[in-house]
Amino acid sequence: MKEDDWFLKGEERGNPATRIDARHDGDIAWSGGNTVRPIPHGAPYFTELLAHVRELRAGDLLLFTDWRGDPDEKLDGPGTEVADVFSDAARRGVVVKGLLWRSHWDRLRFSEAENRHLGEAIEAAGGECLRDMRVPPGGSHHQKLVVLRHHAEPERDVAYVGGIDLCWSRRDDASHGGDTQATPMAEVYGAHPPWHDVQAAIRGPAVGDVEAVFRERWEDPQPLTRNPLHRLADLIRNEDTRADPLPPQFPDPPACGPHAVQLLRTYAHRRARYPFAPRGERSIARGYLKALRRARSLIYIEDQYLWSPQIAESFAEALEANPGLLMISVLPLHPDQDGALNGTPQILGRNQALSVLRRAGGERFAVYGVENRDSTPVYVHAKVCVVDDVWATIGSDNFNRRSWTYDSELTCAVLDGTPDGREPRDPGGHGDGARRFPRDLRLTLAREHLDRPGVPDAELLDPEAFFAAFADSAHALERWHAGGRRGPRPDGRLRLYEPAPLSPLTTAWATPFYRIVCDPDGRPRAMRRSGVY
Repeated sequence: MKEDDWFLKGEERGNPATRIDARHDGDIAWSGGNTVRPIPHGAPYFTELLAHVRELRAGDLLLFTDWRGDPDEKLDGPGTEVADVFSDAARRGVVVKGLLWRSHWDRLRFSEAENRHLGEAIEAAGGECLRDMRVPPGGSHHQKLVVLRHHAEPERDVAYVGGIDLCWSRRDDASHGGDTQATPMAEVYGAHPPWHDVQAAIRGPAVGDVEAVFRERWEDPQPLTRNPLHRLADLIRNEDTRADPLPPQFPDPPACGPHAVQLLRTYAHRRARYPFAPRGERSIARGYLKALRRARSLIYIEDQYLWSPQIAESFAEALEANPGLLMISVLPLHPDQDGALNGTPQILGRNQALSVLRRAGGERFAVYGVENRDSTPVYVHAKVCVVDDVWATIGSDNFNRRSWTYDSELTCAVLDGTPDGREPRDPGGHGDGARRFPRDLRLTLAREHLDRPGVPDAELLDPEAFFAAFADSAHALERWHAGGRRGPRPDGRLRLYEPAPLSPLTTAWATPFYRIVCDPDGRPRAMRRSGVY
């Protein structure tokens, strides 16, 4: 298997200003020799993060970015609040640096106050946490990364990349009982919304790449906000608005595994240009498009949104070009917020995208939601893709044009040098052969949704058998619900997803709201024609 058949070459990233690719030889735009481990769910991720942060000592580094950070979110029970754990590290002499999205007005149900309070706690302990609003209007910093570096023991270095924020509602596990510290969501999700998510733990030289992503943003000399009212408020509060210098970057950790890792990003093309991406970066979009052109047997995705018809067209092209290609999407059954103003535009965008995919794939495309054993819907927040059991991603980006063109995003694409010997060995038929990491990632998630931890590999390895297993499980659960939930509940948590019908009048008012607020930046078609992706 040649990495550059699946990964972007340096020139294909479309952003020669970034230092990430300059760290590698020639046109190589990835790091080899890594071990990547998926961590489904926030509870095990938080527990692991807590243990590793507590092991940091003076001179070590703790770097993080987040969309939202709640200072009182417990990582693992009382006394493990995020602010306290990170502040304790700073008091021990650990270099603690954070970048949080400044967010919009709290009455729009974002996270301005929470992010400020987390930063204040860390700064009081000697760390530094800045609120970053260097985004286009209506945009956000959506990257979720944590880097832990050990100055004396680089083999212990680890970076976390994925969809899990350091905030309320994320500390759930495979049982999906929800986080006891819950953010308000649509009523259908209950008092403690069940939450499905995935983070990747990276060890090896790619840790240095993740750190470089952080350093590019940290060392951006532009003001953290251009809003004069924000600047005045920061002055009155005496808030830190200038990043102190970081210590020199440590040498990369030693090679430790068979995984090649490519970091893909989105940065907007802003008028006030990012020095590390003066024309923006669309490597997430480019990376997906390159991988989708090689898809032959199965595309498996889990996503929070799958909104934009323009993004759906990228998958539709693959389905149309390959009559044997199957695609499964696992999505939330309901929008995250109640009310027509919040939920209806989300439903509209989802309906448009699914219409594109169903037209292209017919019965070869299937979409499901998930519920827990109490029949409460599970909010799917994961951002995962597996193509032909060869190429896999775990990241912060959703399948919508916000994530592909507008918000700052980070995803980890993985190729495994370890062939998977289980049949079929080459489901895509393109000679690259199934690989251990992406196949195990797909099976791990499938076993949870099928609620059959011990299901034999033989029932899930073949793409057609896998596709049928999801369909059979979902239909069995639908029959149980339709029958009044009488008798034993069948195995499985999958529900068939059916688009909610919208009237022409509703569609008319929701369309501009969706395009402007939910999914801004209407340029993907033009960018594809111009070769941006």
